[in-house]
Amino acid sequence: MGNPKAFLSIHRLEAGYRPLNDRLNDFGEVEQTLNIKERELQASRCMDCGVPFCHWACPLGNKPPEWNDAIYKGDYELAYKLLNATNNFPEFTGRICPAPCEPSCVLKLSCNEPITIREDEAAIAEMAFQEGYVKPHIPENRNGMKVAVIGSGPAGMAVADQLNQMGYEITLFDKAEAVGGLLRFGIPNFKLNKKVIDRRVDVLIEEGIKLKMNTPVSLKKLPKGFDAYCLCTGAEIPRDLPIEGRKLKGVHFALEMLSQQNRILAGQTFKASEKISAKDKHVLVIGGGDTGSDCIGTSNRHGCKSVTQVEIMPKPPKGLNPRTPWPQWPIVLKTTSSHKEGCERKWCITTNKFIGENGKVVAAELEEIEWLPAEKGKRPEMRKTGKKETIPCDLVLLAMGFLKNPEITYPENVFVAGDAIHGASLVVRAIADGRKVANEINEYLKK
Repeated sequence: MGNPKAFLSIHRLEAGYRPLNDRLNDFGEVEQTLNIKERELQASRCMDCGVPFCHWACPLGNKPPEWNDAIYKGDYELAYKLLNATNNFPEFTGRICPAPCEPSCVLKLSCNEPITIREDEAAIAEMAFQEGYVKPHIPENRNGMKVAVIGSGPAGMAVADQLNQMGYEITLFDKAEAVGGLLRFGIPNFKLNKKVIDRRVDVLIEEGIKLKMNTPVSLKKLPKGFDAYCLCTGAEIPRDLPIEGRKLKGVHFALEMLSQQNRILAGQTFKASEKISAKDKHVLVIGGGDTGSDCIGTSNRHGCKSVTQVEIMPKPPKGLNPRTPWPQWPIVLKTTSSHKEGCERKWCITTNKFIGENGKVVAAELEEIEWLPAEKGKRPEMRKTGKKETIPCDLVLLAMGFLKNPEITYPENVFVAGDAIHGASLVVRAIADGRKVANEINEYLKK
């Protein structure tokens, strides 16, 4: 390492977010960046820890000590080569990955100031594109075999990229109008500018990957002419809430609003009757995860009157959780940039019913619940307490996750990757699984 003792004198410094009153007026990315000197200082904090648990915690097996050393020495070209060796799309993960590597950093354990691994990763990717280190690598030899990848989210993109570099002819299918899956149609622009996706797609096209967008594919009737297929269609069934009033106007799945907003920003138009807008409304977000947080940020940018987010699980502890000790992923209270923009958060709350007038939702009845300790071999039991309240809401967004797809047996030349097989998870895990399945396809076709 260039400076193995830098962590003793240099503290962790995050780039932070754009000012609140500034970012609420647009859908531009909220996260700021450090200057080059500050970034090199942050990278210098990466100590010679001997056993890098960050590498252990990363689903991709990234090697932060190696590329942080390269950043510290100002060699961004080397840093990108090291990073890209394990991660096809660091410009995505550097923006939206929750960075399981950071809570596993030895400096998290010793002084609660882990390395800014995710931000360092984003800085490497941006410098690589800016300086022209990202270049199309066109395979010199094709092996004559063709693979169809169905679904162009992060898993599908990773499968396509890996197999294309191995010499296969790749066609990437998607029912949507553009590549990206939930990267494009789920994650708000204020977290991931879609030009970042377009920039990478341009490289993939130059490398020889063929795209067929606006092309729905039936899993029972796959396109002919391919030696193998990889299904990367994601987990598309949102968890519903079948209670009284569910059919009222104004009750939507979160992704209905999020995907529509992203399409509007891309230039698409919708009829007034089709638009899902939070402007001048009281918004209720059901679900305490990242999708719920995205709904809060989007609603505030629409100009809502208020946002309330309810979660059925208990409120996690702040800071440290003895039940998830280092180097595990800590189950602790998470406050996102969207939460800081304004909302009320409630835990241990279930929704009993939606109340409507003239066919439109106007309120929701909530009830406090408690979780009883699990008996041996059983799950904790939820019990209603009888403490109810009715809150006004003109817009309800269901952000309770996605159901896992039913298991289906496919022919031996059909593979499945990402959320389509494992259920909804992180982008970094989708990329990692795409790389893994690409190797499995290669081994199968080499037989």
